[in-house]
Amino acid sequence: METLNEILGTIDGYIGGSNWFVFALLGTGLFFTLFLKFPQLRYFKHALKIVSGKYDKADDEGDTSHFQALATALSGTVGTGNIAGVAYAIYLGGPAALFWMIFTAFLGMTTKFVEVTLSHKYREKTDDGTMAGGPMYYMKNAEFKIFGKNKAMGKKIMAGMAAVFAFATVLSSFGTGSLPQIKSIADSVHATFGIEHMHTGAVLAVLLGFVIIGGIQRIAKITEKLVPGMALIYLIGALSVIFYNIDNVIPSLVDVFAHVFTGTAAVGGFLGAGFAYAFNRGVNRGLFSNEAGQGSAPIAHASAKAHEPVSEGMVAILEPFIDTIVICTITGLTILSSGVWNEKFENTFQFSEVSIMAQQYEDSQEDRLKLGDHLSEKHEEPMFSGLLNVQDGNITNTLTILHARSIAEDITVYLEQEDGSQVPYTGKVIVEDGTLKPGEQAIVMQGKSLLHSSPLTAEAFKRSFFGDYGQYIISIGLLLFAFSTAISWSYYGDRAITYLFGAKGILPFRIVYVVAFFFASFADTTVIWTLSGITIALMTIPNLIGILLLHKEMKETVDNYWSDFEQEWPEEKKRKLSKEKA
Repeated sequence: METLNEILGTIDGYIGGSNWFVFALLGTGLFFTLFLKFPQLRYFKHALKIVSGKYDKADDEGDTSHFQALATALSGTVGTGNIAGVAYAIYLGGPAALFWMIFTAFLGMTTKFVEVTLSHKYREKTDDGTMAGGPMYYMKNAEFKIFGKNKAMGKKIMAGMAAVFAFATVLSSFGTGSLPQIKSIADSVHATFGIEHMHTGAVLAVLLGFVIIGGIQRIAKITEKLVPGMALIYLIGALSVIFYNIDNVIPSLVDVFAHVFTGTAAVGGFLGAGFAYAFNRGVNRGLFSNEAGQGSAPIAHASAKAHEPVSEGMVAILEPFIDTIVICTITGLTILSSGVWNEKFENTFQFSEVSIMAQQYEDSQEDRLKLGDHLSEKHEEPMFSGLLNVQDGNITNTLTILHARSIAEDITVYLEQEDGSQVPYTGKVIVEDGTLKPGEQAIVMQGKSLLHSSPLTAEAFKRSFFGDYGQYIISIGLLLFAFSTAISWSYYGDRAITYLFGAKGILPFRIVYVVAFFFASFADTTVIWTLSGITIALMTIPNLIGILLLHKEMKETVDNYWSDFEQEWPEEKKRKLSKEKA
C-alpha cells in the first residue's frame, strides 16, 4: 500500500502538484479577468442584488434559490482549508503567503463566474425532474471547433473529456469530500473531547445519510442554515483573537504586504521563506481553498432557479470572496496577530516531518539562513546516517534535529507500552539519510517545534478573550466545516453518477458514500487522499480547456444578458445613469 501511495504521489507531482498546473489556473483567471474587463469588480454589487432575490421570477426553472445554491457551493469550499490550510500556507511561506492566497481568490472570482455561467447555460432536466449541470454538460452540449476541425469532431473530443471529468468527480467526492473530512473531524473530536473515532463516525454517518437521502432540496435547506451559522461561530472566535491582539494587527498587515516580492526572513522559530516558496504555497493553498477552475461548484449552482445563466454566474463571484478573501484573511490575521506562527510549542513529533542533520547548528542568523535554504531546496545540508543513541530518553549524539521546518528543542524519546503508557527510551534507533527508521519499536519523540495546520490555528484561538476555551471553537468549526463539505460533495458525486449512469445510479452511490464515510473515521485513507490530488487535476484540466475554447461564447452570453436586463428592468438603467450624472 505504501508503494502504491508513492507511485500515486509521483504521478500527482507531474500533474496537480506541478508548477505548470498552478500557472494554468492563474493564467486562465487572469485571461478572463482582462477579457471580460474585471467582472469581479464591475458585477459585485449586482451579484448581491441577485442573491437577495430582487430579480427573481415566479416561473424560473430550478431546484434551489440563488442563496441556497450559493450556500451549498460555499459549504463545499468553506472547509478544513479555511482553518488548517491558511495555517499551513503561513507555516511554509510566511506572512506573504496570505497575500498570494488573496490574489489567487481575486482571479478565481472571474473563473467561477465563467464556469458557473456556462454550466448553468447547458444544464439538463433529469428523469426524476431535478436539474443536473456542471462542466460535463457544457462539454457535452456546447458546440466546439478544435484545431480547425469540424464541429462533430469537437463534440466527440469534448464528450470524452466530459466522461473523464464526471468519473474524476465521483472519485474526488470520496477523496476530497468524504474520507479526509470525517478523518479530520474524528481526530479533532478525539483530541479535544476524548470520544472514540468509530463513535464519531457512526453518529455523523447517520446524520449524513439523513441529509443526502433527501436530495438537493434537503441539502439546500440544511446548508442555507448551516453555512451562515458556522461562519458566525467561527468569525466570533476569530475576531475575539484579533481584537485581543489589536496592537499587532497593523504590524501583521505590514508583514503580509512588505515581503510579497522578497520573502520572509528568519524570525523566532521560523527559518525563513523566499519569494518563490511564499508564492507557490500561497497560490497552492488559495486554489485548494476556493476550488476556482476545478468545476465542482458549478454543479451546485446549476440547480439554481433562473431563466438565464449569467445571473447565477454573478452569484458565484461572491463565493471566492467569502471563502478566501474574507474567511481565510481573518484566519491569517488571527495567526499572525497572536504571534503563534513563529513560536515553538510542546508537541509529539510526526516522523514524516523529522530530519536529522549530520552536524550541530547554532541559533544564529548564519545557521538559520543555511537551514532555511536547505528546507526551501536551494541547496542541501549534510544529513545524518547511522545510529541515534538514546539514554533515558535523551539523545547523546552531537547533531541537530529539525521538526516541522524548525530546530527542535527539549527533545525526549519515549517507548510506548502495550497499555498505551510511555516510558523514557534507552537504546539505538536507525537513521538513514536523515530519516528515522524505528522498525517495529513503538518510538515516540516529543519536544518543542513549530506547529502547522489546525493545531496552529487552535493555539492562536487560545490567545483571545475566550482564553483556552478558544480551542473548542476550532474543534466545533472543524466539525461543522468538514461535515458541510461532505454534504456538498455528496451532491457533486450524485450529479456525476447521474451523468454517467442515469438516475438509477444515485441510490447505490449514496449508500456507498455514507458507508465509506463511516469507515474512514478510523481507517487509513492516505492512498485515497493522494489519489484525489490526481482526480482533482483530471477535473480541472478539461474544465479549463472547455471554458477557454468557449471564451467568445461567454462574452456574447454576458452581452446578451445586459441587453435583455435593460429591457426588463429599465428603471435600473435610469437609476444608474442618474447616479453617474450626480
